[in-house]
Amino acid sequence: MTSPVHGPSPVPLRLALSFQTITTGVIAGLVGFGSSFAVVVQGLLAVGATPEQAASGLTATCIMMGVAGVLFSLRLRQPISIAWTTPGAALLAATGVADGGFAAAVGAFLLVGALIILCGLWRPLGTLIQRIPSSIANAMLAGILLPLCLAPFTALKAIPMLAVPVVLAWAVTTVFSRLYAVPVAVLVALVLMLFPELTGGQAAAAVSLAPSLSFVTPTLTGSAVVGIALPLFLVTMASQNVPGLAILAANGYRPNARPLFAGTGLGSMLSALCGGLSINLAAITAALCAGPEASSSPDRRYIAALMAGLMYVGLAVLSAAAAALVSQSPPLLIQAVAGLALMNAFAGAAVAGFQEAEDRLPAVLTFLITASGLSLWGIGPAFWGLICGLLFRALLRATAKPSG
Repeated sequence: MTSPVHGPSPVPLRLALSFQTITTGVIAGLVGFGSSFAVVVQGLLAVGATPEQAASGLTATCIMMGVAGVLFSLRLRQPISIAWTTPGAALLAATGVADGGFAAAVGAFLLVGALIILCGLWRPLGTLIQRIPSSIANAMLAGILLPLCLAPFTALKAIPMLAVPVVLAWAVTTVFSRLYAVPVAVLVALVLMLFPELTGGQAAAAVSLAPSLSFVTPTLTGSAVVGIALPLFLVTMASQNVPGLAILAANGYRPNARPLFAGTGLGSMLSALCGGLSINLAAITAALCAGPEASSSPDRRYIAALMAGLMYVGLAVLSAAAAALVSQSPPLLIQAVAGLALMNAFAGAAVAGFQEAEDRLPAVLTFLITASGLSLWGIGPAFWGLICGLLFRALLRATAKPSG
């Protein structure tokens, strides 16, 4: 049965406020930030950001996705949740520094924002992105996520004093509440990071609590365009924006996607100028804000997305301290936390990637090449996995004998 479509809310803002919508939005913001900020910091550091630039990027991204969520929710009176691209951050963590360093990565971030705007303004591009086979797109995403998802178990052997408490906290909390499992694991990791004698990092006193934004002069190199911008754009569209729209539709909300793409693309470009990642439609927090957990009345649920946006703006104040703490800790510990945060995403991508028997072999090829770390001419494995998978799929279909 098709869910009813909810139009703009006739309920005024002050009357739509309720304890349930407010608390759901606050939880969504805390979960969205707490479960994946380590992935974002790790991704920025991996492509050449200094700790200060990573802190600036995290702050800028947090502010922009909060502002965008507030504006969209108020304007459309629908629960439009905005998030950073967690799979995109995982892609950066697996990519490494491109020619031109972090300035080239920032140029790639700007290009991604421009391409997302183009998706909103020029319908054929958005249609072309949506025509990428789901099996190939999900196999590529699974390949991107696999190295990080293996990190918790690598850490159990390499740094057991740090990894065991984190993994144990995640496992125990998962039994009772999957929603809070990753935030609890992150909290345990943050507590451990405060003890430099355990982590081998600097003393906690060296961590700056002051948020700051620093402009990064962008450059654009060929390897950054092909190795960062194009895979990041595809991952953001295929694993965030398209599922985000699907979750809204499943709950009866069908906003016009074009202004959403144009707005998040513009926000991504503004964030990139300070080293920030792309922003996009949320998936997990969208399910919280758009579902009955937010309110039994669909016309009031936009308040939850509004509150989540306000939470992100408020949490931006903590971004500098969070990024500094992460950057001073063992990379394997951060990767372990990121891997725990991405396990559900990996499982979903793997299932979707290998579900169709006809596409299973091209999907496996895409997955293995992407996960292998193969890099040619400065171009990372995600691009090669996608291209090889698409070409192999096309070749198999072209040579397949017609049935009957």
